Formats: sequence, C-alpha cells, structure tokens
Amino acid sequence: MSSQLIINNSIVDDEWQLVMPPKADEEVKKQAGKVVMFKLTGEGSLTNEQIENTIFSKNGKVILPVGVFLHHQKDLKNRISKQEIGIWMETHEEIDSFINEINDINLLPLISVRVKKFADGRIFSIGNLLRLKYKYKNELRAIGDVLRDQLFFLKRSGFNSFHIREDRDAKDALLGLNDFTTPYQGAVDQKQPAWKIIKR
Repeated sequence: MSSQLIINNSIVDDEWQLVMPPKADEEVKKQAGKVVMFKLTGEGSLTNEQIENTIFSKNGKVILPVGVFLHHQKDLKNRISKQEIGIWMETHEEIDSFINEINDINLLPLISVRVKKFADGRIFSIGNLLRLKYKYKNELRAIGDVLRDQLFFLKRSGFNSFHIREDRDAKDALLGLNDFTTPYQGAVDQKQPAWKIIKR
C-alpha cells in the first residue's frame, strides 16, 4: 500500500508506529425508551484499565496516547532521549490538563493530534496553542479524518506533517498545500499579514 504521509511537501514512508489503546467497556442504559450509550469513565477519556493494557513495542519509534505516555514517562527516559517516543492526543483533550506533567515538550520529536471527523475545527486551535503558547518546535502531525481541503489551513495553524485518510489519494491531497498563494491574515506559518509583506 502506498504511503499516506505528507511531510515537507513530499509523500514519505512513515517510520512511526501509531499505538491505539484497547476499546473501553461500554454500559448500555435505557432511558425513556431510548438506548443511550455511556462510557464508564466519561466522554473520551482513557480508563486506568485501558492505560494499563495498552501494549507497545519495546524498541523503534512509537506514538503513544498521551495518557499512556504519562503513565510510563519515567520508564521511557532512555527511549525519549533516543527520540523514539512521540505522543498523540484527541481534539477534545485539554492541553493544560497534561502539559505540566511532561518534563519538556520539546524532548518529544513528534506530537500528533487526531481528528475524528473532518468538521471538528478544534485541531486548528490546538496547533496554534502548541506552536505559539507552548513553543513546540518539532514535528506536529494531523491524523485521523484528514482531507485535502484542510491541509492548507492546518499548515497555517502550525502543522507540518499530515497523515491522509486511507481512502483518499495522498498525491491529490498534497496539492492542497498550495491551494492559495498569499494568505491575507497572519498565522503560525507566516506571522506578518499580507498587507505588510506585499510591496505596493
């Protein structure tokens, strides 16, 4: 299968392994004749059992769910120093809830943000926060439901790596990085607005 990863305006092979936690048990409750699904520990958060039971390789480059990373952080010091550990987070996870538990965010060579549905715009805000507020300098990757139409704007928000959805053409998505020539507003990728850059 061809690669779906875009970095530096090129389609490249992915040397990182994305680690997924086991699925959480779900409890079905009936309420007023409707079946409602409830996650036992609340919306989108990993359970202690999920964290404990997440399996990942002992060597090579792996991208861990942020909760799993925090749980194993002390034991991973050697692998972190060898640039073998990255993390991924969901768009509903608050950066402030875990950022202080990470010794130095720039020791991580890769942070990925997973968007479950392309209409979820929180990924753009997360990119801005990681780059501008938290001064993250390394590879920032968009994963999940990532489509061509988003790439130009994800780049403007600080992302420099994109894993295109498996059922889409990465070559076509690559063209999306150049959909516009001169953005009017300033952003992470170009701080000055167009009116300050263009010579009259």
